[in-house]
Amino acid sequence: MRELVAAVRRGDVDEVTALLESGADPDTLQDGLPVLCLAVAAYDEPVAEALLRAGADPLRRLPDGSTPLLRAVDGGSHVLTCALTSHRVPLPAPERAELLARARHWTEEGAEAGLRRRTGLTGPVTRVRVEDDEVGWWCEQLTLGPVTVRDEHRAVLTSTEARYGIRTPFDELVARALAHPDRDHVVWCDVVFTLGRRLDEETWQWSRDLLNHPDRLHRLLAADLLLGLILGDVVKGHDPFWERGRELVPWAEQEEDPEVLAVLLHGMTHDSAPEIEAVGLSYLTHPDPRVRALLPETVQWAEDGRPQVSSESLTAVLTLARDEDPGVREAACRWLGHYRGREPEVGDALVALTHDERQPVRICAVSGLAYRDDPRCVEAEHRIGPLDPELPFDERLMDVLRYQRRREAADCG
Repeated sequence: MRELVAAVRRGDVDEVTALLESGADPDTLQDGLPVLCLAVAAYDEPVAEALLRAGADPLRRLPDGSTPLLRAVDGGSHVLTCALTSHRVPLPAPERAELLARARHWTEEGAEAGLRRRTGLTGPVTRVRVEDDEVGWWCEQLTLGPVTVRDEHRAVLTSTEARYGIRTPFDELVARALAHPDRDHVVWCDVVFTLGRRLDEETWQWSRDLLNHPDRLHRLLAADLLLGLILGDVVKGHDPFWERGRELVPWAEQEEDPEVLAVLLHGMTHDSAPEIEAVGLSYLTHPDPRVRALLPETVQWAEDGRPQVSSESLTAVLTLARDEDPGVREAACRWLGHYRGREPEVGDALVALTHDERQPVRICAVSGLAYRDDPRCVEAEHRIGPLDPELPFDERLMDVLRYQRRREAADCG
């Protein structure tokens, strides 16, 4: 059906879905290939998903002996490979072995070398950074002649091995991540996710040992892995390392790289101990705002949910509420808004933050005043200003109304 082919080429998922629901064949051919291959070549996950839901076969053998699934691997698409694999559960053993072998070959060869092998060309490679706005990671897309691949093959292999219960050695996964030395690269993210779900003492110790490495990238990866272990497996609900952030204190005290330090502090904030608070306070004037923004979360809380705060710690948070960096001010604002102490300077700091230049900080400050039952929240609400209709609704905007209803109920009582 030409209409389906045209809709797939345009990436019009609504039209593709409508045509499929009207009876269009999800395995419609174009130049001898099913339209699923068009979606794979375009890295169009929504259209591919629509075709798969309608019954498109990701394992269909093509004239060149490949399949749509193998083409997703060749293209280096981590997301599409996962999507096509999950639509055939369990994947037959021969296809599984073929998938792993293909991913491993690309990983060992490298994206550019593989691209040159496939094209037989020697000219310059065009490189484009591709970002996933929804997930937040990025990859590099390489094009030579008519062929395009992405440098996600190590993530494809890592996630496929994990899917089929293959426990890849720790050092091998570390090497894969460090081949793409950026916390937001898809390969780095997938390695952290994979190791972070192991949740065993061996992985914790190996990650801690990596913090002693002289290279900052190794330490950054170690900090990221430890953070992943502390956060736990959100899918299975396991978090055995939740209260072991205090073990990171010796490294946080001596770490000089601000990015590594910020990740370490992030991991520590999920635990509470006097030594963690002391480390946080020591970085009150740190030059990197990522570090300063984490200080409020290191302040120790009592078991009843109320912050048990020393005057030194409260003064530090109030100082951060006047910080030059908006992210730091917002972090301090969130903490102050949930603090239940009655010190008047806390409410005054929140009122000052309702005049902040950034709307997210103003929203946070007004919400904090309302949460504290401070009547000044009513007048301050007008300072929030017009909202961007393109952004999702912020539930905190209802906090002043909730405060007013609480007051009305108390007056009636």
